[in-house]
Amino acid sequence: MCIDGLITLHSSFGPEETLNRLEAEVRARGMTVFSRIDHAAGATAVGLRLRPTNLLIFGAAKGGTPLMQSVQTIGIDLPLRALVWQDEAGKTFLSYNDPAYIAHRHGIGEAANPVIEAMSGALKEMAAKSTTAP
Repeated sequence: MCIDGLITLHSSFGPEETLNRLEAEVRARGMTVFSRIDHAAGATAVGLRLRPTNLLIFGAAKGGTPLMQSVQTIGIDLPLRALVWQDEAGKTFLSYNDPAYIAHRHGIGEAANPVIEAMSGALKEMAAKSTTAP
């Protein structure tokens, strides 16, 4: 499902396993994992409840830098990120921004299409491997 550039996939696994699988896929592709943010833990720390909601921030300078050289404002959307979350019914999802949507948002020209297509393909493959059983 894609709504306003946000692609969301249902996961066959729970939140922790989905996140761990995604991180493993990111690392296997030689990308850097910059941070894992546990929003539910943050909520708990201030006395609030939140279903599992984890953000993984990751990327590769080889892909992102040429885009920022073209239009620096795309740096607000890079590095890439994916959200693993659980809904009220206990189903787990993985959501990420479509690189083509990000490029359009920042007016990246067609010269960057090969980079955007490579990012899109990598994200699609990593998300699929992270959410479905082999």
